[in-house]
Amino acid sequence: MDNFQLLVDLHKRNKRQGPGGDAETRKAIDLAMLDLSVPLKIADIGCGTGASTLLLARSLNAKITAVDFLPDFIEILQANAENEGLTHKIDTLVCSMDNLKFRDEEYDVIWSEGAIYNMGFKNGINNWGRFLKPGGLLVVSEITWTTNNRPFEIQKHWETEYPEIDTASSKIHILENGNYSPIGYFILPKRC
Repeated sequence: MDNFQLLVDLHKRNKRQGPGGDAETRKAIDLAMLDLSVPLKIADIGCGTGASTLLLARSLNAKITAVDFLPDFIEILQANAENEGLTHKIDTLVCSMDNLKFRDEEYDVIWSEGAIYNMGFKNGINNWGRFLKPGGLLVVSEITWTTNNRPFEIQKHWETEYPEIDTASSKIHILENGNYSPIGYFILPKRC
């Protein structure tokens, strides 16, 4: 077994494959002011085993396309959707987030918790925006510095591993330059 498969096996046992939890997904739903009665078409990109996908399906009047490039994760999501009786609300797609075959203006919401960094924040927002209907929403979480003063070792590590890491104000500026109109953000609690 190679190291990558070991990593997949480790993470597929977790409810989530990134930071956050159900409370944070609910908070994002509220912040996005998603109307619970309006039918929505949502793409959950980098869905992992589907914790946020399932919560979106339970909470919203939505048809969701859940995307992950790992078949192991998608299989777990499919089994959980079946167990919860949500298969009519969730379609799954094994695909890389940087090679999506969606139609332009297909979705009301693009959702991505803890995954956009895999292709880079700027690249993600620039590529995914075309899939949004006019007035559609991009809801993402992104690794972000919460202070300008950081231990050198931590800053060096992240600048090597993910050079796009930056402050929230810088990320908002990138969104605005990409023709998005940010409506808000929140910082995940320390427990995440």
